[in-house]
Amino acid sequence: MTVPTNDAASPSTNDLLTAVLFGPNFRQEHGFWRRLLTTEPFRRPGGGTPDERLALSYHRLRILNNALDSGARLAADPRALAALHEWLGPVDPALTTVAGIHYNLFLGSLLDHDADTRRDLSDFLALRRVGTFLCTEVAHGNDAAAIETTATYDREREGFVLHTPHAGAQKFMPNTSPAGGPKSGVVAARLLADGADHGVFLFLAPLTDAHRALPGVRVRRLPARMGSPVDHCLTSFDRCFVPREALLAGQHGRIGDDGRFRSEVPNRRRRCLASIGRVTPGKLSMSACAVGSARVTLAIAVRYAGHRMISGSRAARRIPVYAHRTHHAPLAGAMATVYAMSLLHRRALDGWESASENDRGEAERLVAVAKGWITWQARDVIVECRERCGAQGLLENNGMTELITGIEGAITAEGDNLAVHAKAAAEMLFSATDRDTADDDGPGDLDDPAFLGRLFAAVEDLWFDRARTRMSAAPPGDPLGRWNAASSAALRGVEAYAYRQADEAYAEAVATLPGGAARDRLTELRRLFALRWIACNSGDLLASGRLTADQVTILPDAVEEATVVVAGHTPALVATFALPERLMSDWPIAGPRYADVYDDPDGAWHRSRRAGIRGRAAEFRRPVCGSRRRPLREKVAALGTRGVLLAYWGTTSVLSRWFEKPQVSVDESVRRKA
Repeated sequence: MTVPTNDAASPSTNDLLTAVLFGPNFRQEHGFWRRLLTTEPFRRPGGGTPDERLALSYHRLRILNNALDSGARLAADPRALAALHEWLGPVDPALTTVAGIHYNLFLGSLLDHDADTRRDLSDFLALRRVGTFLCTEVAHGNDAAAIETTATYDREREGFVLHTPHAGAQKFMPNTSPAGGPKSGVVAARLLADGADHGVFLFLAPLTDAHRALPGVRVRRLPARMGSPVDHCLTSFDRCFVPREALLAGQHGRIGDDGRFRSEVPNRRRRCLASIGRVTPGKLSMSACAVGSARVTLAIAVRYAGHRMISGSRAARRIPVYAHRTHHAPLAGAMATVYAMSLLHRRALDGWESASENDRGEAERLVAVAKGWITWQARDVIVECRERCGAQGLLENNGMTELITGIEGAITAEGDNLAVHAKAAAEMLFSATDRDTADDDGPGDLDDPAFLGRLFAAVEDLWFDRARTRMSAAPPGDPLGRWNAASSAALRGVEAYAYRQADEAYAEAVATLPGGAARDRLTELRRLFALRWIACNSGDLLASGRLTADQVTILPDAVEEATVVVAGHTPALVATFALPERLMSDWPIAGPRYADVYDDPDGAWHRSRRAGIRGRAAEFRRPVCGSRRRPLREKVAALGTRGVLLAYWGTTSVLSRWFEKPQVSVDESVRRKA
């Protein structure tokens, strides 16, 4: 009888948690991008002017494009677009911006409209022309349906005349300069035909050649934006003609061969939403970019905290700064938040991709709310990690300053967070129904994850109930006044909705893991995440009878205990982010020998060593930090290179064995690798 055996090794704790963060198809969905950013063209450059860095980003865009099997396939795959932003966002925010615009907003829009119409995309797929997206205007941001650029149908020439009627209608912030090569764009404009305004549609228009704007197009560079350099511009049109096929048509509207406009969507606002539907994958991409940036920043901060040595309780003792509760507690909280961000992003992506037509609205709302919540949380995490790195975190070569400014762009891109959450708040306020009251809605056990989950839902219900009460109390006949009365509470309800969704994503992820260390670590992270949020809302939960006074009293201790548990595993949890060591070595403070970056070959310390051992003897005997005795390692270091060699040849075997101990491995070096 043959007994079957399984030779495959069981996945490690890190592997299981990496799958939780990135999904079960980690290698297929993320492997390409993870490998790409470790290749030499994508290593972090040193210095350079803004124009040089912008040129590098467009150069990298072409390298990236050449590495793809199909740019169209990438544009059609929201999971691949999200993975691009998740990995490249922390490395080169400018590249990520122009790549997201080209593949998602530009190519994606071309592919989504009139699928049966053949359009030559070869120039865009080969990047002989870079694509961009022109929607927002100086006077119109989140209210895209109100933009004022016009596209008037000309029957005689069978085409459209693009025109900018006034300064407020100039397209605001598209990357439309000749930098990076010739550009074409999809332009959002009001379709005017037979004297009627049919709403906002997209039109494909060439904008520049390799040197200047084309006739009928005016491009002016905007002032430098905070963060990575991108060629943001003001763009306007002076009766610029484009052919009839330039209209990105579909069921929402088209111009027939007879020159008449037809649409299966009677509502002009819905036509606009159909035209700019690529904003939803863009929101998913912004969430992914924020998640990736927060992970990298947290990994740098945790690693730096482990090898930044400070004085201990005894003068001669040196300990890592991470040993202090004041230092590791914020990082442990950030770890719980970063896992929550990752899981909510994955939940929104999966839900939107699999949603039926009936569920599409709810799925898009979760994408929008998740984008706002995740990018705001990422900003908090990045700022906290920067502070934990002190002055080192302020230096550009350590990568954090670029991520701080980069996350501000993500907060505003694809719909400003506050406006997006306000829209979701209004929808949820008017569509919300009371939950069924469960028998166990009263106080439960803080050690019970199911009870903690119910508290998340309770906080959400409390804020929406408060918003409805305020709206009812407002004077009738004033819709804006009624909304203003309810809006602040409704926004808190949206925030609570995001927290609840993140906690449910945590619960689902825990349920998928087998018993063992990985499940324990994820359960600990979820508990810390939940207790921190419940502590913030303990007053409301106490008043509503969901918590007892004793539970509110012990909540701070429960948070502290959960923090201690997570902090003990946080350095190991960094490995679950799957960040390549070659990537981490590009940020000096991520390595234990970060001080070597600041070494000065002509420094006095090098001259002293070259002068010989005699000059070091007096220093060797000098007490350090008030101690009359110095540790053996400090004594040996004080001898210098020649002194150590002499000691190696002539002193005890104990010292010899110490000298032969392996030091920092090559992979941990902070110096750039060839």
